[in-house]
Amino acid sequence: MKTNLYLAWSSDRKIQETGNSGGAVTALLKFALEHKKVDAVLAVKKRNNSRFDAVPTLITDPGLIHETAGTLHFAPVSMVKIVKNYLDGARNMKIAVTCKPCDARAIIELAKRKQIQLENLFLIGLNCSGTFLPTVAEQMISEAYGENPQDLVKEEVDNGKLIITLKDGSTREKDLEELAQKGFEMRENCLRCSYKIPRMADIACGKWGNSGKEATFIEICSPKGHEFLDAAAENGALVMEAATSEQIEERKQEETAAVENAQAREQKELDVLKNYSPDERLKFWSSHLQRCIKCFGCRDACPLCYCKDCYLEPYRGCVAGGETPPDIMFQLIRLSHVADSCVNCGQCQDVCPMEIPLTRLYNCLNRELVRIFDYQPGVDVNQYPPLTIVTDQELFIDAPDIINITSAAE
Repeated sequence: MKTNLYLAWSSDRKIQETGNSGGAVTALLKFALEHKKVDAVLAVKKRNNSRFDAVPTLITDPGLIHETAGTLHFAPVSMVKIVKNYLDGARNMKIAVTCKPCDARAIIELAKRKQIQLENLFLIGLNCSGTFLPTVAEQMISEAYGENPQDLVKEEVDNGKLIITLKDGSTREKDLEELAQKGFEMRENCLRCSYKIPRMADIACGKWGNSGKEATFIEICSPKGHEFLDAAAENGALVMEAATSEQIEERKQEETAAVENAQAREQKELDVLKNYSPDERLKFWSSHLQRCIKCFGCRDACPLCYCKDCYLEPYRGCVAGGETPPDIMFQLIRLSHVADSCVNCGQCQDVCPMEIPLTRLYNCLNRELVRIFDYQPGVDVNQYPPLTIVTDQELFIDAPDIINITSAAE
């Protein structure tokens, strides 16, 4: 039986040197373009050579793939709306997309809502240990590490530490808990995220389990993933070997520890609110939501907001225009629209100029829906959202057991 777990690295020494963990992802992207497996690659690259500023980039020239090599923990860019927009304009375009777990989950969720055709995508999932806001990261490098942020050439999260590499080749490391106590904490949504390995993608890539080798641990998660990896290996773009039982166990232990930490963080947040009375809870959230200035940043940043004619626009008559702060229903309507699909990506909270803890609110309601419906957004493409299906008993008509009423955007 063919294994789904491999260690892989690029056969090109130059790619090995520029990419992380042997450059397997960079090599796979270059191979996909050179051999016409896809029409384009969507990945993230640094802007102005800064590790604190990055942009999603659509690449059709294999010679430019090296610009996206390496990981960026200090530039948490979402890929999802760009994927949807490109596929809207070019329905037959096939794209390979590098994606964090939250990106992959959002893409899966949009596919269920008929917004993205998965057959046009090859999802290369990247394991994620968490990200920092750029402003927090720059200040952290300067104050906590005592280094010039512009001297940073690499950063990685490993065994509860943030390790940075400088231009002169030297490294510095700090304990993540120690950094958090000084006010330099990862993005809130990352701290509670239990999806560290994106198994909803076609392949999931990371360094956990590589036993310190310059290699990428790859888990193949779909037939499409097998096809791509086999073709890349046969054409000599990748060198692959089956992971050993020791490496598999090493990866499992690292993932388990990371997930347990995330679940503990999430439970801590939930427990705080559970101790409130209903009136206290309403007062807590009202005090935050009253700061809203109706800038629409949260809606525009959300990868799951796709309606062409938004219900919240003033001309729709639901929320009066010109009022600041707006009626609390502005945020509660948005909450009701994304509660069953939120993937905890944190984009809404990142862009909020009033620093409203939006992802905490969405996550609290999402957890309740998970408990009631046993539905995890963005995990299984064949499991439809609970609020988009209805039984014939509920309709009181003769109908199939389950009627899918998912429809496209307005």
